Amino acid sequence: MSVPRMRVPKTAKKGEVITIKTLIEHPMESGFRKGKDGKLVPRMIINKFTATFNGKQFFAADLQPSVSANPFIEFDAKVDADGTFEFTWVDDKGTITKAQAKITVTA
Repeated sequence: MSVPRMRVPKTAKKGEVITIKTLIEHPMESGFRKGKDGKLVPRMIINKFTATFNGKQFFAADLQPSVSANPFIEFDAKVDADGTFEFTWVDDKGTITKAQAKITVTA
């Protein structure tokens, strides 16, 4: 997998709901497509995405073969304190890719 791209605000007001956007390059091969040789191309997808804030999971998604290549995931989070978001992608080979983003919360 490639280096993920994330859009997380650097600051937010206490209690504010922020929008987080992530994108990672991955071919997301469904396992249903045939190659030039007529044989099925083996499935290879990102099957799990999780997001934690200061070590506590607050968002998770199980991805299926119908998800497009280079999956873009957008979700909201309410922030009440400074902290670190950690995002984790897991594919069918067991490859784990992680990325972090920090946020500062103001009164």
